[in-house]
Amino acid sequence: MPSHLFADRSAQPPEPGPVDALITQTRRLRGEVDAVRRGAVADDGDAEGRWQRALCDLAVHHLEDLGRHLGQLKEGLPPAPELTELPAGTSGTDRPDEPGPEDRRTRVGSAEWNLLTDEVHWSDELFQIFGRSPEKGALPLDELGSTLFSDDQPLLTAWVTDCLVDGRPIDGEFRVVRADGRVRTLHMRGEPVLDSDGCTASMWAVIRDVSELRRSQRAVRETHDSLQRRREVAQTERRLAVELQEAVLPPWRGSLRFPHRDTAALDVAAHYLPSATGAPVGGDWYDALDLPAGRSMLTVGDLTGHGVTATSGMAMMLGALRGMAMAGIEPGPLMGWLNQLLETSVQPALGSAVCCHYDPAHRLLSWAQAGHSAPLLFRGGSGRALVPPEGVLLGATSGASYGQAEERLEVGDVLVLHTDGLAPHGAESGRTDVTGRLLALAPRITAARSAQECVRMVIEPFDAGEREDDSCVLVARVRG
Repeated sequence: MPSHLFADRSAQPPEPGPVDALITQTRRLRGEVDAVRRGAVADDGDAEGRWQRALCDLAVHHLEDLGRHLGQLKEGLPPAPELTELPAGTSGTDRPDEPGPEDRRTRVGSAEWNLLTDEVHWSDELFQIFGRSPEKGALPLDELGSTLFSDDQPLLTAWVTDCLVDGRPIDGEFRVVRADGRVRTLHMRGEPVLDSDGCTASMWAVIRDVSELRRSQRAVRETHDSLQRRREVAQTERRLAVELQEAVLPPWRGSLRFPHRDTAALDVAAHYLPSATGAPVGGDWYDALDLPAGRSMLTVGDLTGHGVTATSGMAMMLGALRGMAMAGIEPGPLMGWLNQLLETSVQPALGSAVCCHYDPAHRLLSWAQAGHSAPLLFRGGSGRALVPPEGVLLGATSGASYGQAEERLEVGDVLVLHTDGLAPHGAESGRTDVTGRLLALAPRITAARSAQECVRMVIEPFDAGEREDDSCVLVARVRG
């Protein structure tokens, strides 16, 4: 598997086990190299010892970077983005920090500039790092800055001045533009070499190519920032969706009694169950509404999708449903108009719904459905699902027609309407399972004294479950 130190190579992060082993090995190597560095003694005249100490310093620095980088890889490193910024005068055909085959083999080079003889010595690796032909010779110290980004040139000048005049070591990074137009980030560690009189005679340096490492770190930072922005956007969208939902759905607290004087009026209560997995708010709705001539409307429904789009679509559908119900449109034709509305909506979606009109004077329930679970009727200690009239999902078929059914109710009857979020996610028998569990509650539901008590009984088996979608439950009880 290719090394993940090179961000320009396409690879998948290794498994956690190998990464842990690499981290352990890196720490052991760092300790061994650090011990060699501490034990290395070199005087000013010992060139070999000086290079040994410099290389040990560089190795320790490299292993520290490697350890931090492997820690990031353990959490999963994202693909490195391409850089788009190029310095003035570079070719637009080459990507910055794009390594050639020779760059992948060469990472560290050395140099020494003799101030007394003007001699310059570069290692073969340093020529490869700078992309410079050995035939052209090494760059003198005063020409080295010509290869740098204009922004980094003053920085290198200050470092060299401090090193030659004040005897301060150099330890920093700068960017160079190679002759082939590629941009590389280099890390330099260097020190002055003093003569017998204490004057600076030469300057040596070890230069390491850290382009891929810095690019990987940059990718991690950018991905972290991107994830943070996405998290903030998601939180804002969720807050907006919840606020819109709360503004549209009835804010019931306890049972709601319709202001009819008829003894067969309805006692209604409802409950909204959010997803147990923390998924964004969906397009579920419930509603109960007084209609002209003493009638009542009951409805539940659901639009596909989640978030602000689904919630705003739900608000549009519920507003249209309320308006058409107040205008006296019966449930069957009303479903047809909702289907046409959803079909011509800017945001395409599918929806399911059930709509009931109840006439308390005759205890007559007229209802229609669009691909939705039929209402459950509980009476005398037992329960059953009403036989659904014809009706396909809203938005599924242009010009669809919807049937309408009627059911005569009795005092004490209980109707339960719910959306499909109660069912286990992805289960083929979800509706059947939910219906069976609800019908098993028939003795308790029919013995309840209020619709709110019925709601508590209905949601109890599902409220602690691992629902992957939100859901609504509406209960209507015929008062005597």
